[in-house]
Amino acid sequence: MQLRDYQADIVQKARLAIRELKSKGKKPRILLQLPTGGGKTAIASFIAKSALSNGKTVDFLCHRDFLVDQTSKTFGRMDIDHTFIASGRWHNEWSPARVAMVQTLRNRVDKIRAPDICLWDEAHHISASGWSYIMNSWPDTTTHIGLSATPCRLDGKGLDDHFEKMILGPTIDWLIKNGYLSDYVMYTPSTPDMTGVKMRAGDFAKNQVGEIMDKSVIIGDMVSHYRRLANGKRAVYFCTSVKHSQHTADMFSAAGIPAIHLDGDHSTFDRKQAAMAFARGDVRVLTNVDLFGEGYDLSAQAEMDVTIEAVGLARPTNSLGLYMQQVGRVLRPEEGKTAIILDHAGNLERHGLVDDDREWSLQGVKKKVSSGEASQTKECVKCFARIRINVSTCSFCNAPQGKPKEGAGSREVEEEDGELEQVDKDAVKKARKLEEWHCSTIQELTDLGRRRGYKNPEKWAGFMWTSRIEKKKKRAHSEKQQMDFYSQLMGRQQ
Repeated sequence: MQLRDYQADIVQKARLAIRELKSKGKKPRILLQLPTGGGKTAIASFIAKSALSNGKTVDFLCHRDFLVDQTSKTFGRMDIDHTFIASGRWHNEWSPARVAMVQTLRNRVDKIRAPDICLWDEAHHISASGWSYIMNSWPDTTTHIGLSATPCRLDGKGLDDHFEKMILGPTIDWLIKNGYLSDYVMYTPSTPDMTGVKMRAGDFAKNQVGEIMDKSVIIGDMVSHYRRLANGKRAVYFCTSVKHSQHTADMFSAAGIPAIHLDGDHSTFDRKQAAMAFARGDVRVLTNVDLFGEGYDLSAQAEMDVTIEAVGLARPTNSLGLYMQQVGRVLRPEEGKTAIILDHAGNLERHGLVDDDREWSLQGVKKKVSSGEASQTKECVKCFARIRINVSTCSFCNAPQGKPKEGAGSREVEEEDGELEQVDKDAVKKARKLEEWHCSTIQELTDLGRRRGYKNPEKWAGFMWTSRIEKKKKRAHSEKQQMDFYSQLMGRQQ
């Protein structure tokens, strides 16, 4: 197996980190962070095969049935003989490689041998009781390697209780610029009104979100915007509930756009048939609830190449991890492809652009980058694309720009004439930075954090203020060094 350069770099850093932890008498527990589509399974398979060739035993842990199947197929392609620890599957107690379902292993962990190396898929779930029980049941000699695109819990807290060190892979922005992920264009409607919606386990209450989103008329009606912005492309829509997903699929089908709803209760056979129909182009839209997020590989399910060309976000979420997992589905590259993201849920305003820089750490997300409507952009009066505020004509439709359309930017949940707006990513980032720079006190930063909807605006403001002070100190120190050098130079010349 030939790893990409950045994947090989991650593997080398992982080996060095494990050696360092062992030399210091610490538990060999590391976390590998790599964006969705960056090749975490390839890295894990390479590590597993290398360890097995050196006489080690390896477990690969998954939390969903289809992930067990996908991992097994990947191991098979790499000629890794393995067995299973999963309900209804064959188990050979002498096999050095095992693909395990977390839920099944939790009930058997005290009865079977511990592996030399334990690989944790979607390791941001490690704080769940069953997961942590397994980790703590293995002896300290077991090396734990976690894999995650979003290494934080739903509440934003870190994973430092479970891992000693984190290895960071390249950013989404870097992967896009270097051709490993697809570039994208994003369209957003006005944000649904979430006033009064309760929070449960760190996210919006599903039943209340379902009542808001599961209506025949939603801002930027999903069917009309699919036809206008992604017509004929293979699209996956993320919905709030089974009922909402079924309603959405029915709505597309009634409009002559072949669509299928899938959820966790569908059999493996049903999922495979749907994936194959999607790959062939017989089905253009797949709607789902909590299925096509973490680790789901449509190509593996269909057993043929298939690329998702567009995603529709129809589920408001306060979880950065969930948002990143959903948009990550569409970023897998294909020649000539520009991914399309249709945000009908206001998630861009909560979490920022897909390729924003995010400072991951074991203590949580250090810096939450958020984006939304920017004062430096405006809506084209004809095609409703998001364009720079200082242009006289639209770069998309060449229409001359007059006064802004009256009522633009409404945040009503239902609006039959609502239009999605294309996001100018560079302008959004610059405008958000400018907005932060104009805050001259920590209180103004705190107020800005509240307007942006941050969960802890005081903490964010404190971090931003401290960073600003540190930058000023570094700049002042640099200026002093320059002045000292200049004074010494002038003294020598005299």
